[in-house]
Amino acid sequence: MSHDPVFVMHDVTKVYRTGGAEVWALRGVSAELAAGEVVVMLGPSGSGKSTLLNIMGGLDRVSGGRVSFQGKDLTDASDRDLTLYRRNHVGFVFQFYNLVPSLTARENVALVTEIARNPMTPSEALELVGLTARQDHFPAQLSGGEQQRVAIARAIAKQPEVLLCDEPTGALDSGTGIMVLEALTTINRTLGTTTAIITHNAGIQAIAHRVFQFVDGRIESTHGNETRLAPSQVTW
Repeated sequence: MSHDPVFVMHDVTKVYRTGGAEVWALRGVSAELAAGEVVVMLGPSGSGKSTLLNIMGGLDRVSGGRVSFQGKDLTDASDRDLTLYRRNHVGFVFQFYNLVPSLTARENVALVTEIARNPMTPSEALELVGLTARQDHFPAQLSGGEQQRVAIARAIAKQPEVLLCDEPTGALDSGTGIMVLEALTTINRTLGTTTAIITHNAGIQAIAHRVFQFVDGRIESTHGNETRLAPSQVTW
């Protein structure tokens, strides 16, 4: 892991306005993520962690403050620039797998590799998540954990610098969730992908280099793990 910052966020606020009401999703968040780091963003629903992840991914914009990626300002980037940023630099993994049911695992991954600048092959990506033997199966023939690992393979097949994961184990049981965490840590270790994982499951923080604790739109505390646990050691 490098100490060079990939993301720098300074005093980030996000306000949603509906009618005459204001909802403050973020209240002055400042943080950095280093290259190759695994960060867990921990907190209850509504604490602001998903909003920050969406801003980091170029899916949403700040109301105030600044965000930069590899020294380039995202705050005032055009819609076109944000589209290129997402396409070229960021992989997304969500709680629900969003696989195309009529395509095999390999074909689902190929949807990304066909438009990426420097992709690995779908087979290489599926091998990284332990699904070589299942690459010609359709989503309906795969378990929930296998489908999520296909989604992870799809996200990393374009070899992004950043992997942003929103509750990637939220719909899974403990045994299956551990397999998904093992896939994420393998990718981080093998490719050096900076990885941010949103969760409300406190046990998952044990795999991270650092943990951001979110409360009411703020990062209440940050702490590092001197001894990171393997996913198989996580208390679910």
